[in-house]
Amino acid sequence: MNGESAPPQRRVPWGRILDIVAVALILFALWKLFVAPRFLNAPGAYPAPRVSFARLDGGAPFTVASARGHVLFLDFFATWCTPCRAELPFIQAWERAHPQALVVPVDVGEPRASVRRFAVAHAMKRVVLDPEQLSRGFFQVLGFPTMVVIDARGNIRATWTGFNPAIGLAMSNALQSLSKKR
Repeated sequence: MNGESAPPQRRVPWGRILDIVAVALILFALWKLFVAPRFLNAPGAYPAPRVSFARLDGGAPFTVASARGHVLFLDFFATWCTPCRAELPFIQAWERAHPQALVVPVDVGEPRASVRRFAVAHAMKRVVLDPEQLSRGFFQVLGFPTMVVIDARGNIRATWTGFNPAIGLAMSNALQSLSKKR
């Protein structure tokens, strides 16, 4: 070389970048767990569709209209869905603690026999079936699990998609907020 030194190379501060990504993920998780579930504003509400689902136990079909007067939580799931299985104990514990609310698990697109085995294995109550997957269009179910919150007047107030370990807190906030507005 002729005595010239190479220009100093800039080092990428990977540690700093990873810190920023970690903070962003934590903020997103906090938003999803504690802030997003509180958005139950009336201007965004719209009437729930008039649909009917067959009951797993063979009883009379379940209609959303029959739940008027109660805050209704429609829990859309599939037996093959791992996040649904992980969230199920949280929902069941919340349901036992809040008998005034109505939680209805809705299986989407699976054979009755598969759903029956799953429901028995997990001690599920009030399971209804959507074998034609109509809920995907009617309730904008884009993934599993999806929880749709319907107020006592029959209006959809919130839709939460994806696993949420704080689902009980979100459901409590919704129940408390919507029970006051009757």
